[in-house]
Amino acid sequence: MKMQPVMNAQEVMDMLDREFPQIHAGGRVYAIDSISPGQTVVRLSANELHLRPGGTISGPAMMALADLAAYVVILAHIGPVALAVTTSLNINFLRKPGQGDLLCTCRLLKLGKRLAVVECSLAGKDDDDLVAHATATYSVPPR
Repeated sequence: MKMQPVMNAQEVMDMLDREFPQIHAGGRVYAIDSISPGQTVVRLSANELHLRPGGTISGPAMMALADLAAYVVILAHIGPVALAVTTSLNINFLRKPGQGDLLCTCRLLKLGKRLAVVECSLAGKDDDDLVAHATATYSVPPR
């Protein structure tokens, strides 16, 4: 049975705006497209700060998107716990992303008392081919 979210997209974004305004340095480029049971989709509307030579989205920008999307899916399911932190993030870059928005679909694999494990798939807005795949583990503070 899938876990039910306890926060909607607007509530999570309001918390991020309040607790982590630095994610919007250089402009508002992240958006939460959806939150559903056990899953979320977060969008990066990449700008020149996210590109590397050749006009492709950089690896660090993709890693930041995966990390943020993992945090969003966890927050959506545990509530506004700002002290949940990344303990590991592993990413495989599969192909060069095209230009345009990048979507990160994250799903909860495990949500325990102390650890949350998430899987993230990154693809272009209009493309089913993955550009990267990530897994992340977060430490969740005692509730």
